[in-house]
Amino acid sequence: MVLEMKVPSPGESITEVEIAAWLVKDGDYVEKDQAIAEVDSDKATLELPAEESGIITLKAEEGDTIEEGQVVCRIDTSAAKPDNQPQTKTEESTEKIAEKSEEKKTASPKPVESYATGTPSPAAKKILDEKGIPATSVTGTGVGGRITKNDAVQAQTAAMGTPGGAGRNSETTKLSMLRRKVAERLVAAKNQTAMLTTFNEANMTPIFKLRNEYKESFKAKHGVSLGFMSFFTKAVIRALQMYPDVNSMIDGDYKITYDFCDISIAVSGPKGLMVPVIRNAETLSFRGIEAEIKRLATRARDGKITVDEMTGGTFTISNGGVFGSMLSTPIINPPQSGILGMHNIIERPIAVDGKVEIHPMMYIALSYDHRIIDGRESVGFLVAVKEGLEDPVNLLMDNNPIRALEL
Repeated sequence: MVLEMKVPSPGESITEVEIAAWLVKDGDYVEKDQAIAEVDSDKATLELPAEESGIITLKAEEGDTIEEGQVVCRIDTSAAKPDNQPQTKTEESTEKIAEKSEEKKTASPKPVESYATGTPSPAAKKILDEKGIPATSVTGTGVGGRITKNDAVQAQTAAMGTPGGAGRNSETTKLSMLRRKVAERLVAAKNQTAMLTTFNEANMTPIFKLRNEYKESFKAKHGVSLGFMSFFTKAVIRALQMYPDVNSMIDGDYKITYDFCDISIAVSGPKGLMVPVIRNAETLSFRGIEAEIKRLATRARDGKITVDEMTGGTFTISNGGVFGSMLSTPIINPPQSGILGMHNIIERPIAVDGKVEIHPMMYIALSYDHRIIDGRESVGFLVAVKEGLEDPVNLLMDNNPIRALEL
């Protein structure tokens, strides 16, 4: 019996995927549930498992865009598993590797066509003759020292007075579907929203003190680190509850406002920016937020994040500071109406009670859609975030850090 494997529905609003990589070869024997391909949707990279065991026949090439329901391969389920068939293309036995190595050692070298050192190829000779460059002044990099066309081009460039010692190669590769979709969404956000950015700064000294005092006991009890993201998430939730317009979206002529906080966290994945979502973050403790961020970030970086885990979100936090960014204007993650940008923490002199003191400071930026969020709400929201970060014990921990951290 021959089974036709079709592209399953990758998720809501996704109608096509792109074959990023085949993990098996045409004619391989595959086991049921074995990952046979990696496919890119416009939201994530997913693994495609074999539906049955048998001999596989590929019906699509890497890079092909396949619509939902289209056949990607056929599996002959009646075929017997060959005795010497490896499960995947990457799982060669140690014996086979040793055999190949031995073959390389004992194989006779192929005869190499001999050329006199400095002899130009026909294409190279034409270039050198046109420019009046003697072949004796060019070092050949071809077989036996032969002058190739590229050698002649480099010599021509140098003769024109331009340094030509370094290579001048280029490579053209197709963007993944995920990267193309990210690009489309970013351009759309710039073109279809009235996006503005407002800035402030936060003195991180209180959070530094809390982390230094409790981070060891926090990690020992919960198995996750007490990072900055839980403080920022808590501060953002408080600010969203104070300014609900920032936690809303436009749908045509209507405004949708949410009474829950699904916080999207921008993380860097192997194939670009991914934005997994912390659901109902307003119900989570510091431990719950840190654990969920670690889980989602690990899945994103391992390429195991699902479409559902990145769908939705009512507000986004982006931490460019981990890459050293001092200041930026983050782009809204549509259809959301706001995004908070965190930046690197730098010790700077500031005025405190009339005196100059050095404190760890962070610039924070809120990009927002001015069609739905006015200046009062945007500035008030960012000030509320700043207040939460600078007075976390009172505003984020209800005056009880030990209970808030569940120590």
